[in-house]
Formats: sequence, C-alpha cells, structure tokens
Amino acid sequence: MHYLLMYDLAPDYLERRGEFRNEHLQLAWDAQERGEIVIAGALADPADCAVLLFSGDSPEAAERFARADPYVTQGLVTRWRVRPWTTVVGKDAFKPVRPD
Repeated sequence: MHYLLMYDLAPDYLERRGEFRNEHLQLAWDAQERGEIVIAGALADPADCAVLLFSGDSPEAAERFARADPYVTQGLVTRWRVRPWTTVVGKDAFKPVRPD
C-alpha cells in the first residue's frame, strides 16, 4: 500500500531549514534505503507544503518518520498527516486497474 505523508510548512521554512537539512535528508535517505520512502520533496512556488510517498503494509513507517524528523520537532512543519493512497495507474501501482 502507498501512504502520503503531507507536511504544511512554516512561513519561514526556507530561511530556517539549513540548520536541520542534513539531519532531515539523512533520515529520508535511510528510510528510502529501507524501502519505506519511494520519493519525496517539497512543493515549489510557494514552498508551503511537502509530500513524501511511503510504501508498506501500514502507515507506521510514515508516522515514525514524521515524529523523528527535525523539521517537525523544530517547528518547520506546522502540521503533518498520513493518508492512504490507492494507486491504480503506473508500474508501481499497488492496485493496478486497466481499462476493459
């Protein structure tokens, strides 16, 4: 199953992220190497949201990531949530649905 971890970013996110970026990126790349994160990044213009796509049997990995992320613990993320995402199109879709 896929899970989206969605972050709402603080207005000063771009100015403050430098101090915590290496730790955040290490956490993310470690999760990716374990097969938990598929792809992740911040939205641009404006940089007010980030989306991290997780793969797994439950939302636990995404929730654990958010609780440990320095962007969250240091207030760069004002709100986070995990939502299951039913993916149906693409080679990595969990429930591929083809037209008749």
